[in-house]
Amino acid sequence: MRHVISAFFLFLSCTTIIMLVSCSRPSGQAQGTLFKDDLEFLQQHTSVLTLTGQNGQALVAVNPDIQGRVMTSSAAGPEGLSFGWINRELITSGENNPHINAFGGEDRFWLGPEGGQFSLFFKKGTPFDLEHWFTPPPINEGAFDLVSHDDKQVVLAKEMNLVNYSDFEFRIKVDRIIRLLEQSDLEALGVPVGGKLQWVAFQSDNRITNAGDLPWKKETGLVSIWILGMFNPSPETTIVIPYKAGPEEELGPVVNDAYFGRVPADRLKIADGVIYFKGDGQYRSKIGLSPRRVLPFCGSYDSRNRVLTIVHLTLPENPAEHSYVNSMWEIQKDPYAGDVVNSYNDGPASPGAKPFGPFYELETSSPGAILNPGESLRHVHSTIHLQGEEKDLDPIARKIFGVSLAEIKQAFSQK
Repeated sequence: MRHVISAFFLFLSCTTIIMLVSCSRPSGQAQGTLFKDDLEFLQQHTSVLTLTGQNGQALVAVNPDIQGRVMTSSAAGPEGLSFGWINRELITSGENNPHINAFGGEDRFWLGPEGGQFSLFFKKGTPFDLEHWFTPPPINEGAFDLVSHDDKQVVLAKEMNLVNYSDFEFRIKVDRIIRLLEQSDLEALGVPVGGKLQWVAFQSDNRITNAGDLPWKKETGLVSIWILGMFNPSPETTIVIPYKAGPEEELGPVVNDAYFGRVPADRLKIADGVIYFKGDGQYRSKIGLSPRRVLPFCGSYDSRNRVLTIVHLTLPENPAEHSYVNSMWEIQKDPYAGDVVNSYNDGPASPGAKPFGPFYELETSSPGAILNPGESLRHVHSTIHLQGEEKDLDPIARKIFGVSLAEIKQAFSQK
């Protein structure tokens, strides 16, 4: 799946005909920002809601007015680290960019596919190039309807009509619930917590319903739920993605790293059952896992701040038997050969250019939605941040990723 934001990067050159942003580096969030500072900023410029748990230590900032995004969170109260990347310059400007509004946030709702004959980002008959690429307005601008909220969850909804490249119209009802997770919820996901760890966990429960009169079928194109989280990078951050082991002739390649050209060996390493990928925000690159290789977890470890981040996604019983949309910018031989889990690392789009964030991303997608009128598809994406001593974090890393913190740090020779 070619990442939507990848197209945006190519506009950064000052000689580009269509200018989306200035050539100066945006004043995005610095690594190490406190939650209280980001919350104050959001309160000044947006209509932010705060979820609170664990005696005020677990905090989650949700913005219904910014497409229902989870913008950031903290595991240690207002004085704790703010985990989400926020594009302060864009939010402050109040401008609407029809190509993409990259506001940031730890969990945002999008829909795929991006490219191909069933693309949602190109109009019928237009070339697959930057000039004609636009994020669909319902997921790029404006608010989600606020249905209800309390200090533990926010309930959102939105109705949208989207027309794909093949001229099929989707009438979609979106329901989205952002909720705090308790320790029992994490244990149900298989994530043990306890001891002296500080942690925050939240979940986006996303549902799309066919609100039209026609069935959604492969012949006219499918849509998928696509959830993306943007996080603050550092040289000490390593992305960790476990995968289903097995021969390539049976399961295909372990990882797809062809989005922006092959990822150098010093930035991507494949070990037995786990993939390591740098999350330093210094080199633009992206990887993906196919339905044959995917497992229900991905994440990262920031050894500087001793933060273990875990993302859990819902998977169908046999992912390889489902159709995952393909987003390559071309008329595709197989429009349902897409990835399920992706990770993106930001960096300069060209030599000498400034990175867009910088940030790194953890992304998950649902299968393509084959739905009759009135039927629904659900995709649940959970984000968990645990912070503390490595001796307390290490057993969790071993259980979820199958490797120790020492192995994660040694993957790229961190001290």
